[in-house]
Order: sequence, then structure tokens, then C-alpha cells
Amino acid sequence: MKKMKYMFTLLLFVLVLQACSTTDNTNTSKGENNNSKAGEELIILRASDATSLDPHFITDIPSANIIHGKVYETLIAFDKDRNFQPLLAKSWEQVDDTTWTFELNEGIKFHDGTDFNAEAVKTTFDRLFDPATGSPQKDKLSMITEVIVNDTYSVSMKLASPYAGLLSILASNEGSIISPKAIAESGDKLKTAPVGTGPFVFKSWTSGQSIELETNQDFWGNVPAFNKLTFKIVPEDATRIAMVENGEAHISDQIPVTDLARIESSDSISLYRTEGLAVEYIGFNVQDPFLSDVKVRQAISYAVDRESIISGIYENVGTLANSAMSPMVIGYSENVKGYDYNLGEAKKLLAEAGVKEGTTVKILTSDRKERINMAEVIQSQLKGIGLKAEIQVMEYGAYIQEISNKQHQMFIGGWGNATGDGDYNQYNLFHTASQGAPGNHFYYSNPTVDQLIEDARAESDLETREKIYEEALKIELEEAVYIPVRNYEHLAVVSDKVKGFWLDASNYAMVRDVKVSQ
Repeated sequence: MKKMKYMFTLLLFVLVLQACSTTDNTNTSKGENNNSKAGEELIILRASDATSLDPHFITDIPSANIIHGKVYETLIAFDKDRNFQPLLAKSWEQVDDTTWTFELNEGIKFHDGTDFNAEAVKTTFDRLFDPATGSPQKDKLSMITEVIVNDTYSVSMKLASPYAGLLSILASNEGSIISPKAIAESGDKLKTAPVGTGPFVFKSWTSGQSIELETNQDFWGNVPAFNKLTFKIVPEDATRIAMVENGEAHISDQIPVTDLARIESSDSISLYRTEGLAVEYIGFNVQDPFLSDVKVRQAISYAVDRESIISGIYENVGTLANSAMSPMVIGYSENVKGYDYNLGEAKKLLAEAGVKEGTTVKILTSDRKERINMAEVIQSQLKGIGLKAEIQVMEYGAYIQEISNKQHQMFIGGWGNATGDGDYNQYNLFHTASQGAPGNHFYYSNPTVDQLIEDARAESDLETREKIYEEALKIELEEAVYIPVRNYEHLAVVSDKVKGFWLDASNYAMVRDVKVSQ
């Protein structure tokens, strides 16, 4: 029996996670006043609105960012160094390969007054697993076969097989614990009115404008030092930066790299930057009639000059990706690589595929400035091999809906890998069961890859697990399912009135300990 209290050491996974975690976070704040008086409201600007506030239906990090660690809490949590720390659970224990027991903190209440206890944990996961719920997150935790209430503050999880990434996903948005009363009385309303145990209580959502949370004055932990947390939707990049600079707001993420010099020269704002878990890529809908030919996908992969995109579009913010898995993620391999820039090989493959000069292909992107610029560069590069690329730009929510409904050909996307574990990357992006909303927007299906992903899920030996993922990554690249472009570096602009703010490697805004001077 392996005992785990406050820290988890399943073989070498945490050690590797620590080694791969960000150790050089840089907050370039120009000064902090430790005696500053707390402000009444913290305002965070977002480029786009949330798609849902229900953790069982959220499939994108920008939406999860609104509620994760704010309205909702999880049994355990990541700290700044990606170590596991207690949260709603005060300790945990791996009883055997397929049984985990969690001892829960007492005296915690949901925002609707309901007690947090083992029954609440069971009710949350039962809802997730219920086919009637229709959650796109269900398969991400499908290894859990049963949640057992041992007593009021003790709960066990039975797994179908060993799962190395269990704690990682329980610490992420998918592991959010929901009020059982809210589930029973208004489960459908959770998409627009979340009810958790966190330091902030949901107040209102004005679609396309703002989401308002109030500080939970009865919070069981340290109560935040401000009374209100507001997320305002401001699509224009320059406007968001100006609002932080002139004091209308405090924080904005999704910062365009073209504005870094402006931020760094300002006297009132600072740049926060940290290495991320995410990878940005160009994806193919492999079931599209034109793109179903692997030679066409390979040709396009050879035609895209990825290094010029990183230097020209992103000004070397982030690094060249060699696969869909970031170097910070457990399971990453440096022994795989993307396609080299080779126009001759690209033209040869298109000729072999019988593609005629001037054939049209569509590139879908969200309305982020850099991604639009990237689409234009790709458009120009594909022209060099005789393809005519049409760019489709959509607001983020519409973009997510489009790729989740298979209404696209090529698309520019990214996967945030909120857990830092390879399973979250591989299962959600490439497993047949994840096609559509869960994350496989390539609509890719390969029984060999499916089996490799499932084998890696159950493998506890890190070295063996890495070899399994390496094999899967190589197949995915050989079949040109996507073009890896960039390992993320997350950026945020922060008012110098703010202290205690940080972004984690998944790009979640961490605001519990923030103080705002007036």
C-alpha cells in the first residue's frame, strides 16, 4: 500500500513533471507596494466570450479559465511548480493499482449552502458519466468505473485499469466538484449559472460583454482581497492593452506579440510571460474529400515554412514544435519531427495525388490577430505549390462550433493540455472516441494509434510509457494529421497596481492571492 498525504509520488511522474515545469517564470513588474490598500474590483479583459460555464461541457481553456479555481474547486490542485497539493481533499492514498481513496476536508459549503462531502463528489462524477448528460468530457475520465462513498468525508474511485494520469486530470477543470443540489434542481442551468465551493460566486453573464463573479465572503480558505472579479469581453487587441494602461482594467491575456515593445516601455503596465503546455498547429479534417488523401496533407506539410511563421508572425515568442506534445508534457519525445520545408517534394506529392493547379482549400481560424496573420502567410506559401487558399475568420465561439461539427477543411488550432500529462494530449486529440467536441477536430481514426493511446493510459512505467507515445506521435506525423508549429509561451499584460497574479502553464489566470492598490 502506498500512502500519499499532501504530495503524490507515483514512480517518477511528479519528478518528471517538476523537471519539465516552468522554472523561469518571469514577471517583469516594475515594483510592488506591500502596503497597498486592496481594491474593490479586479477586472480581467478577454478577447472572446466563454462558450459554457459547465465544467462537464467546457472543451476550451479560455472558457475554463472563468471558473476553474475561481467558482469551482477540485479534490487536489497544482501549485506554481506543477506539484500536487491538497484542496478539497486533505489527503489521498493509492490502495492498489486500480483503487484510490480521498479523505475530504470538512466544514466546506457550496455557494447554495449545500454541504461538501463524499456524496457531492459521487454525484458530480455520476452526472459526468451518465449517458443522458451527454458530456463531451466523459471519455477523459472513462477509466473510472465507480465512485464509492466510504463515509461522510471519505470517497474511493475504482478504475477499470491502472491510469497514470488520474491525479493530473482530477486537478484540472474536468475534476471540478459541482453542488449536488444544483445538479438535482437545475443541471441544465449550470452552463450559464455555475455553483461550486470556490473563492468566487457567480453573479451574472451578459453574453458578449462580461461575466461577473463576487468574492465568496464565506469561503473556507483565504478570502480574496477584493470584492468582485469581472471578465470583460473586448475583442480589439489594442483596446485591451490601452484599458489596462489607463486604469480601466487590471489584466489582459492573449497579447499580440506586435505590442510587446509598447508594453515593455510603459510606465504603468508590465508583461508577464511563462512557458506553456500548449502547442499551436495547423490541422486537417482528414475526412474531407480533398484532404482525405495523405499525399495532399503531406504536400501541404512540406509547403509550410514553420520557422518563418515563428520568427515573422510571433517574433520568436515560443519555440518550434516537433509534434503536438509540448516538451513540458509527460510523454514528450525529441525523437519525432515535423516536415521540413521542401517545395519540390510538396509539388511532387500533389502531382502524384492528381491535384490540379488552382485547386481551392479553405483555412479556418479564430479572430486572433496572430492566427489571421498566420493564415495569410500559409495562404501565400500554398500559392507556391499551386493551391488557392481561402481564409475563413470566425469569432471564437463560432470557430469552436464549426470545428466541432466537422464544417471545415484546414484549421489553425492549439491544444492547451491542462493536465501536463500525455494522455490528455493524445486521447483528446487523436483517439477515435474523441472526434468532434472532445478535441479530435481532425476526425482522425487509426486503430493502431487508438491501441497505443490506451496502452499508455494503463502503463505505470514512465520509460515504457514514453516509448508508446513516441510510436503514436510518429504515426500521426507520418499520416500528416496536422502540422506542428509552435510550443506556446503565455503572455499577459498586468497593471502595476496588481500584485500576486500569475499564469500557470495551462494559461489559467491565478487570482486567489491578488491584491489591487487603488
